[in-house]
Amino acid sequence: MIRRAFGRSGPEVSAIGVGAMSFAGFYGPATEAESFAILDAARDGGIDHLDTSNVYGAGLSEAIIGRWITDRGQGDLRIATKAGITKDADGKRVFDNSDAHLRSELEASLKRLCVEQVDLFYVHRRDSRTPIEAVTETLAALQQEGKIGGFGFSEIAPTSLARAAAIHPVAAVQSEYSLQTRQPDLGLRQSCAATGAALVAFSPVGRGLLTDAPPDADRVETSAFLKTNPRFTGANLQRNISASQPLRDLAAEAGLPCAALAIGWTLAQGDHVLAIPGTRSVAHLLDLIAGARAPLDADLLVEIDRRMPVGWCHGARYSPAQQVGPEDYC
Repeated sequence: MIRRAFGRSGPEVSAIGVGAMSFAGFYGPATEAESFAILDAARDGGIDHLDTSNVYGAGLSEAIIGRWITDRGQGDLRIATKAGITKDADGKRVFDNSDAHLRSELEASLKRLCVEQVDLFYVHRRDSRTPIEAVTETLAALQQEGKIGGFGFSEIAPTSLARAAAIHPVAAVQSEYSLQTRQPDLGLRQSCAATGAALVAFSPVGRGLLTDAPPDADRVETSAFLKTNPRFTGANLQRNISASQPLRDLAAEAGLPCAALAIGWTLAQGDHVLAIPGTRSVAHLLDLIAGARAPLDADLLVEIDRRMPVGWCHGARYSPAQQVGPEDYC
């Protein structure tokens, strides 16, 4: 298993972790028994970090992980969680990066996870009302108090990272990054390397498009997210399945799962890049692990780029509603 660090002074972990959003049914129905099976297989396969959030199923993902830890033991497992997304009095999604909110949400997360400290605590979305310098000071204080091992931000711009890093070292920045979503190449990947932050790539297999079994229309309908996402709706779904077929063909030629090529390509983009794919299938998890067992051959990486050039994917990565929160920078 390739191993990478959470920032310059952070712990070394497996280059892929488990993204636990799927435990809360984000991409379709999931049972606790299925989630436990994923966690068992991940540990057996050499994965030693999990990524979750307080808003995944309104705490359900964290609670499932907490029950698994209570039953199996944490061992060397590193846990990352997030806070900063909440709802106002009318039930509308809003962002809150205040000291009081982050502290109270962290305490609730620790209780659900059945741990005294998380190894990585992210601000899930920036709150424009609170300067990132002030947010960084809150996070640094939580680290000093021993509540968190390190901290990071999700979906921020390179300029925001620079401002935060000027206050305190940032361990990680989380962003969607894959063969089909290349925006981090326009400054974020480079800024993470310059500041010493890990770039933690979520959806590294393109929400299933970069696998041997891309989602069909029926599967898309089971996911509230996918059925409103431009890349999976209307004619774009079939366009993207067709456009990603060259990667599946190459994987077959190489004798590897398609997901392994996608993961391997992502990890090849820098020694500071990690990936946190999510899945509800143990078999799919094993395909993902195969992509982090060893670096892909240089010639294979060249051929991947040739077959999957920048800009091949049809549709925006988010709908207008989904785009509220992530910072644009290009």
